[in-house]
Amino acid sequence: DFNLAGEIWIIRDYFKKMGVETVANITGDGRVADIQRAHGAALNVVQCSGATMDLAKLMKEQYGTPFLRVSYFGIEDMAESLYAVARFFEPRDPKIMSRTRRLVREELDALLPRIKEFRRDLEGKKAAIYVGGAFKAFSLVKAFRLLGMQTVLVGSQTGTKEDYQELYEICDEGTIIVDDSNPLELSSFLEEKAVDIFVGGVKERPIAYKLGVGFCDHNHERKLPLEGFVGMLRFAEEVHRTVMSPVWRFTRVGGGRGPNAAGFDSSPLMGEVAL
Repeated sequence: DFNLAGEIWIIRDYFKKMGVETVANITGDGRVADIQRAHGAALNVVQCSGATMDLAKLMKEQYGTPFLRVSYFGIEDMAESLYAVARFFEPRDPKIMSRTRRLVREELDALLPRIKEFRRDLEGKKAAIYVGGAFKAFSLVKAFRLLGMQTVLVGSQTGTKEDYQELYEICDEGTIIVDDSNPLELSSFLEEKAVDIFVGGVKERPIAYKLGVGFCDHNHERKLPLEGFVGMLRFAEEVHRTVMSPVWRFTRVGGGRGPNAAGFDSSPLMGEVAL
């Protein structure tokens, strides 16, 4: 994990409450002394599989260290990641699963009432996702579904055939799935599907701005943590704040053509040309 906006500290705190010692962080907030003893860990937990899966495989080959591929985004995947770690250590620590269940229950008790509030406004809204790694896309589809939103477009730059098969299985019928798409293709699909929010990285932000579509930053430059249960709350807050902004009534994709709520007509004027 790369510890974007302090995310790895959130996950380390979860592990501590479960009774699991974190030997080293690779690479976010890593320390030389910790990395030097990383080969002695009982388990590698891999979040960014595109960047560090090869390292995990190498450590398994050289040191016999098993690894788990996880995702810390969204409620479902965050909980399952903790449960997977608990299952691994359960033969050595029979009480770890009960501690993990208690941790997840406490987090959900605090989170779900807030999610319910956001869902009332977001039900039926449309989302588009285009990210670097497919593992993010899986979690984001589930996160939007929890908010009552439909993912109508999803894709990644580095996904494999197996990744896209999994996306196909978890997405709704009619969802457009793209691989390593270009700005023109993405723009066309965003307009075709009349999306309410587009989740992407630094290269996708200008597309959303030019089309007048809400944008959620999910790249390595973001300033707010989106991992963990608290990250899901921040994600929901950002999505709600963006989608429900009154500014979209003035845009074509976000507000549609014709008279809008402010009384202005956003239909094409005579003399407009397409270049």
